[in-house]
Amino acid sequence: MGTVTMSNPNVLDHLNNPSPRTLGRSPLEWLERLQKPTVVHVAGCDRSRTRAMATLLHGNEPSGLFALHRWLQEQHTPEVNMLFLLGGVYPAKIPPAFSFRQLPEGLDLNRCFKEPFQSEEGAIAEAMLAELHKAQPECLLDVHNTSGTGPAFAVTITNDAEHQALTSLYTDRLITTDLRLGALMEYSEQEVPTVTIECGGAQDDQAHHLAYEGLVRYTSRADVLSLEKAEWDVAVLRNPIRVELAPEATIEYRLEPSGQADLTFPPDIEHRNFGIVSPDEPLGWVGKKGLSILTAISHNRTGNLEQVLRVRGGQIYPAQAIKAFMITTNPVIAKSDCLFYAVKATGEPIF
Repeated sequence: MGTVTMSNPNVLDHLNNPSPRTLGRSPLEWLERLQKPTVVHVAGCDRSRTRAMATLLHGNEPSGLFALHRWLQEQHTPEVNMLFLLGGVYPAKIPPAFSFRQLPEGLDLNRCFKEPFQSEEGAIAEAMLAELHKAQPECLLDVHNTSGTGPAFAVTITNDAEHQALTSLYTDRLITTDLRLGALMEYSEQEVPTVTIECGGAQDDQAHHLAYEGLVRYTSRADVLSLEKAEWDVAVLRNPIRVELAPEATIEYRLEPSGQADLTFPPDIEHRNFGIVSPDEPLGWVGKKGLSILTAISHNRTGNLEQVLRVRGGQIYPAQAIKAFMITTNPVIAKSDCLFYAVKATGEPIF
């Protein structure tokens, strides 16, 4: 039977080589048993090396937890030691489970991996970084679900062979960005190859399956950092811009604008994810305030929205052919995080 220890009783719990009966029969039962953000240690065949994986940093993104629960239940012995970090246990446990990205009055944990670590989420992030520093992993994955439905992709701040090899365990799409938001993937700056994996929608069985299959590949291979052993050729999209909605602006998802909202997107806008949108294809509608409710932010914090979007007859069109992703139909996320990211149709930065 696995043992439970606590290095810092105020922040993280620890599980060492947990047995199936300590995990509950389902991921939901396991979540109910978790009392705090939790670190899971699993000993590998090669005890000299460690790989790390974080997941559930957002409480409404369960694919990584589902995959980990299944993998632990099946009692795999990994090739190297594994360190698993479950960050967003508190929001995930709020009924109905896996509904809240973060605590109602809390911060986005995946924006807190930077000083000053003052909030409750900052304390969790700091404790997770301390675990990584102690373990010295050879690489780190952060497994998420996308905010809306859509194909899987990966995000890094570094584009090299090691990051592409890690990406290829899960997907053939890699987005690289120089934008810094305080996300865990910025751990790459510690010279530890770090990749965020976006598995697809939180309600999508295919996303849960991908999270599991990728985890099996990540834990069972002697070498996950060599591009020669990559699953797929990886297409790289560079430095997307973030299109953000003003905090006071309103958004609706409707087939026709009601006239009450500053911005209206069609309910199936998610189908645009990773597709190319030409300048003659409308994305949605703006109200009386026009595009003033939107901001485009690039990796160097400059922005020129006119290079991204334009308005004709009250409808929004791309100013040039773009490839958009992370489009969501969740108005809370659209306002608190961003509306979408975009690059040129070629995958190059817009500016």
